[in-house]
Amino acid sequence: MSCTFRSTTKQGQYRLPCRVQWNDPGAQYVLVEKEKLPRFPFSIDQEGNIYVTQPLDQEEKEAYVFYAVAKDDDGKPLAFPLEVHVTVEDINDNPPTCPSAVTVFEVQENEKLGSNIGTFTAHDLDKENTPNSLLTYQIVEQVPQIPVDGLFLVEKFEGKFQLGKQSLKKQDAAQYNVTVEVSDKDFKTLCLVQINVIDINDQIPIFEKSDYGNLTLAEDKGVGSTILIIRATDADEPLTGSSKILYRIIEGDSEGRLEVDTDPQTNVGYVKIKKPLDFETAPISHIVFQAENPEPLVSGVTYNASSQAGFWLIVTDVNEAPVFSQPTFQATVSEDAPVGTKVGNVTAKDPEGLDVSYSLSGDKRGWLRIDSTTGDIFTKALLDREAESVYRVQVVATERGRSSLRSTSDFHLILQDVNDNPPRLAKEYTGLFFCYPLTAPGSHVFEATDDDQMSFRGHHFTFSLGSESLKKDWDVSKINGSHARLSTKHTNFEEKVYDISIRINDGGRPPMEGTVSLPVTFCSCVEGRCFRPAGRQSGIPTLGTAVAILLITFLVIGIILAVVFIRIKKNKNKNNVEDAQAPEATPLRS
Repeated sequence: MSCTFRSTTKQGQYRLPCRVQWNDPGAQYVLVEKEKLPRFPFSIDQEGNIYVTQPLDQEEKEAYVFYAVAKDDDGKPLAFPLEVHVTVEDINDNPPTCPSAVTVFEVQENEKLGSNIGTFTAHDLDKENTPNSLLTYQIVEQVPQIPVDGLFLVEKFEGKFQLGKQSLKKQDAAQYNVTVEVSDKDFKTLCLVQINVIDINDQIPIFEKSDYGNLTLAEDKGVGSTILIIRATDADEPLTGSSKILYRIIEGDSEGRLEVDTDPQTNVGYVKIKKPLDFETAPISHIVFQAENPEPLVSGVTYNASSQAGFWLIVTDVNEAPVFSQPTFQATVSEDAPVGTKVGNVTAKDPEGLDVSYSLSGDKRGWLRIDSTTGDIFTKALLDREAESVYRVQVVATERGRSSLRSTSDFHLILQDVNDNPPRLAKEYTGLFFCYPLTAPGSHVFEATDDDQMSFRGHHFTFSLGSESLKKDWDVSKINGSHARLSTKHTNFEEKVYDISIRINDGGRPPMEGTVSLPVTFCSCVEGRCFRPAGRQSGIPTLGTAVAILLITFLVIGIILAVVFIRIKKNKNKNNVEDAQAPEATPLRS
């Protein structure tokens, strides 16, 4: 069974246009929920009439389904439950609502008439696509009404906003507050729309004056100095890309000597020296500035002469020191170059065109000389890469005449190595020893090196004994390119120091050979360590000699003490004799 009831928000009991009835009298009627609801707004009387007991809201629930049951006096069902469908019809009980407290649209200054600014959409909780939810829109107020009222239009049913009379200018008003009346067939609601006007770059910067006159500066004016302040203004919105001004030098400074910094708050331009000025190359220049915006101009607007200004820069001459063609000069030469070899050349020019004289400074080893007129550099002594692989000196250029100003540059002479150093021992070997008496042949390892570069050493030293006489007692054998082993050939050695001469060849081009001496000591040992040098080792006394020296020392000390004792005794006796011969003293009388 189906029933239809119009929604209502009023309290009270309303009879539905539907009724249930059992054929036999005395039946009891009850309603049973088909679904569990927060509230069940229906009841039934004993006549089978169904009532609405609470307000219904179509927006809350559009339909209800429940059962009507007929029971006898004992509460037993008389038949199967009857399913009841109640449909709630919508009524216009909800006013339109605004989408937000304030709806914000933006529009550029140059928007054309009829341009779509945005769509305003209100809401209605009544059933969609029915006359109860059909909304209409109307603008009822514009604030401010500048330059005229009615600047905006809104489409009646869709809510589209458009420009209605003319394009906007932010100078007139930066913001408009528009009140929109939204209506359905019974209700009206007022909503607020805020329209912000966005500035566009339709104004060019204009200089306060086009000619900043003449500016005279000495050519040694410091880099970074501010030499001029310029200013242009822009009528676009302040502190935006449309009104910010950048100054560009478009004429008269091809060398990039100047730059302009802009104060972002005031748009004031500070002209500064970026590179040193030069009287000799640009004594007079006409500098022209262009004032521009970071944001591009709108179509149809271009920069013109109002955005340009200039001044005359006059540079005066200052006596300047010579200038080297480069800050550092470098040359390479073999370390065995003969004295008088030309190794390089330096050049410097005086800005005023004066002649330049060259000299050297810091030539601590006295290896070089320079031609004072040409700047050619020669060796004046033999070079040595092992002493200094890169020889650094300073070249001084002095102008001839006037104030004799000077400037300096570095000269680096790189020395290429030649094989001019014989091999030598890598360290001093003073602790080589064998325990005496030698019970079995032994050996010691030693290392060789030289002062030349690796490429000349070849890493392949060869080793041999320094004389034929050593071969009967000793043997030297190569371990690798830098190490060798000195070995005894027998055990019959004396307790002393042996100096073994060894020849070491580096195999270079040309080969270099050095003879070194390895001292090897045969000595008595205690727990594997040399107790003392051999008895006849030069410069070291034996035990007997040490005892004799000690006895002699004691003897000398005894003689000295005896002499001193005798002299003291003689002096004492002499004093006694003198006392006996002295006259007897006469007492004083008054």
